Amino acid sequence: MPINPDAVGTKTEPARRSWDSKDSLIYALGVGAGAADPLQELEFTTENTSGKPQRALPTMAVVLSPLGGGFGAIGSFNPAMLVHGEQGITLHREIPVEGELEAVSEITGIYDKGKGAVVVSETTATLVETGEPLFSTRMSAFIRGEGGWGGDRGPSGGGNEAPDRAPDVEVTLQTRTDQALIYRLSGDRNPLHSDPAFAAMGGFDRPILHGLCTYGFTGRALLHELCDSDPARFTGMDARFSSPVMPGEALTVRAWKVEDGVAVFQTCGQDGRVVIDNGRVTYR
Repeated sequence: MPINPDAVGTKTEPARRSWDSKDSLIYALGVGAGAADPLQELEFTTENTSGKPQRALPTMAVVLSPLGGGFGAIGSFNPAMLVHGEQGITLHREIPVEGELEAVSEITGIYDKGKGAVVVSETTATLVETGEPLFSTRMSAFIRGEGGWGGDRGPSGGGNEAPDRAPDVEVTLQTRTDQALIYRLSGDRNPLHSDPAFAAMGGFDRPILHGLCTYGFTGRALLHELCDSDPARFTGMDARFSSPVMPGEALTVRAWKVEDGVAVFQTCGQDGRVVIDNGRVTYR
């Protein structure tokens, strides 16, 4: 069993990442900004619109966070057996359109699920120029075939369940058939999302959409519906991935306000299946 459960608590060395206006534009286009109503999202998709300075989408934190999240410390495993399970972000301030950050990742949990292992990683990022906190990200991954060492099973799923009533927010967004090819320009070049032969080895008849692209579409919907399109009001988002999405699918986001500044949500594919569940978003 190559994964080392004693890697919990391991931290990476600080890593720096810079980005510019073009990176922010590419990310926004990668998660569909401007497709439904170009005029509504010009501040995210252009840098030269009169009266509207460019701004970055809150969910861009997931691509600014270092790739790997400290997984190099847990031992060897087959990356083809890794499935992204959950993703969360906490924003300490609005993400600037350009800047440089320094980030440290930590392995915060490794759990034995029998048929596989769940590895949890957290990353904290600060702005290099000022030293102020920028964001924190959390992710969990299920690695098939790496369980069975008799370790702690860890927390079970659940939480953030949708109330048994009509949603307060419901909006449908259309993805493009080439959406994954645009999103990959933000850094995730996994061939599962671009190479039909590689996707076939994973059991798919064509490349699938990045889970974090679906996450970004969902975040856009919540930003517009709950925060009046103001990124400064968007403070956090947690979600669990429950089904792959194909490029070209329509995504329906439903949210229920459960208290001031907190809503739970889910995202469904065009056939009605839930693709993101147990969602929770916080906002001002």
